[in-house]
Amino acid sequence: MNHRDVVFPPGRQALYERNRYSPAVRRNGFLFVSGQVGSHPDGSPEPDLKEQVRLAFRNLNAILGAAGCSFDDVVDVTVFMVDPQSKFETIWEVVPEFWGEAPFPNITAVGVTWLYGFDFEIKVIAGLPKQ
Repeated sequence: MNHRDVVFPPGRQALYERNRYSPAVRRNGFLFVSGQVGSHPDGSPEPDLKEQVRLAFRNLNAILGAAGCSFDDVVDVTVFMVDPQSKFETIWEVVPEFWGEAPFPNITAVGVTWLYGFDFEIKVIAGLPKQ
């Protein structure tokens, strides 16, 4: 039987259960975090793009914190952006607020046409701190 060691951030478990996915799974010394968007506790999108990016990072950081990690433990990042040609610069103005200092994690940025009402999504893989 495959066991998933699931990590839930405080106060959002019902949202993940309703949407039928795990926010993060610990496995073999790593934390695999599902894509996080700038959603409010009820799942609705934040309409302001910069605030939506900030909220996505806050949601991500809540999951990392629940696993005993921080963004400094992140080794791999994938971001998804709707219409990156017009939104990339605005999004990237916010990223340094959360990114930390060099050396930075590797990143893959993907332009998409739809994110369920959102304009930005971030998913990461983090190394779990040694216990």
